[in-house]
Amino acid sequence: MPSSMAQTQLSKLDLSPDGRAHPISATGRYINGLAFKPSDWGDEGLLIIRIQNLTNPCKPMNRTTRQVDPIYVVQRGDLLVSWSATLDAFIWDREPAVLNQHIFKVVPNAELVSKRYLFYALRRAIAELIKTEHLHGSTMKHINRAPFLAHMIYLPSLTEQAQIVAEIEKQFSRLDEAVANLKRVKANLKRYKAAVLKAAVEGRLVPTEAELAHNEGRDYESGDRLLRRILENRRSQPQGKGTHKELTALDTTDLPDLPEGWTWARLDSIAALKGGITVDSKRQDPTARTVSYLRVANVQRGYLDLNEVKTINAPANDIEELRLQPGDILFNEGGDRDKLGRGWIWEGQLAECIHQNHVFRGRLVSQDIAPKLVSWWGNSFGKDYFQREGKQTTNLASINLTKLSAFPVPLPPLAEQHRIVAEVDRRLSIVREGEAEVDANLKRAQALRQAVLARAFAPPGATCAGQSEHAAATA
Repeated sequence: MPSSMAQTQLSKLDLSPDGRAHPISATGRYINGLAFKPSDWGDEGLLIIRIQNLTNPCKPMNRTTRQVDPIYVVQRGDLLVSWSATLDAFIWDREPAVLNQHIFKVVPNAELVSKRYLFYALRRAIAELIKTEHLHGSTMKHINRAPFLAHMIYLPSLTEQAQIVAEIEKQFSRLDEAVANLKRVKANLKRYKAAVLKAAVEGRLVPTEAELAHNEGRDYESGDRLLRRILENRRSQPQGKGTHKELTALDTTDLPDLPEGWTWARLDSIAALKGGITVDSKRQDPTARTVSYLRVANVQRGYLDLNEVKTINAPANDIEELRLQPGDILFNEGGDRDKLGRGWIWEGQLAECIHQNHVFRGRLVSQDIAPKLVSWWGNSFGKDYFQREGKQTTNLASINLTKLSAFPVPLPPLAEQHRIVAEVDRRLSIVREGEAEVDANLKRAQALRQAVLARAFAPPGATCAGQSEHAAATA
């Protein structure tokens, strides 16, 4: 674990420089980037460095043929500081590019500070400023230029700066190795989770009911018989007349073979599907009241993100029709390709909640169908169906209720469903514990980086801050 790995090394560090304090403004020139409009973008010319390109090299980059002063051109190895949204220092490692706004290009004062020392010193300074009143903004955090440039950092001799950088990078190299190992563990857990779900929906995770029945010399209710019973019960209900789908309505020609005892069912033959409410600020209804509602952002693949649940003023009839019940299966209607069809189960997390029009609800017509099994299928093999049958444009994808209704779902015998769900839940609980441990250690590694910087850049005689951060990181 990174905490135990670095703790001994940090205890040996004594990097507090004995140099003088200087404002950041004295360490070099801080050149703010230019504002580029969409009309400046093109397929030729210099790359435009946006903040997203600093934090994620995989993000697409725009180019421009707009003529700019050479001072705004960034070369490989240049030091950059993002002072808005993502607050951090970076070393540019790609081809020459032009600087966008909200990013400083730093030209170090070579007589006073080395580039590598300044890079780490600025990272530490930003971490300190984030904790002060100089951090502004609710959604897009930023630090104003004046307090940033006025912030004091300690600068020893260039020789000692090189020694400090060497010790920092030795510690960071060890942390990088630990983080890489943790990320490999996390990737393996993700692959294992996918393998568990694949085995579950293919009938390979637990003994099939057909196998057990043959071995025990008994009869059993196959998925086909179960589906017929469900359809007969649905057909006998007054509200079910004309809404069921006969077995012959599902074309299984291109569907994979199922284990013995399983059958295919259209989604709308086993669930009542419903679209959600539209947001309409002009809507007026004397019965309307405020209620929580789920959006696409809340409905993730295999879980619900309820950290930010918004409310809507909805008529009483809509609330009654759209109120979610435990066991309801949710499917996203659209967004980008990855959002298409993803979803999970509503488990009654909120006392009262409805869903928006971009989230479809599937309410199973029988308790003899496991909602988790249906959702696991939708989130794994169902992705191909949704992307194949959905409507896609350059940036958006969507699936309509008709296509969702025809979504083919594998249906095992009831007893086998229970065994599958129990075994998947058991294995995924182990995966979640592992992922939580990995995430905790990744956060601890990040805290240790700050502890290293705090120790390295603490002013002479003031090591308490660095020691307290180190203690918190290794707790």
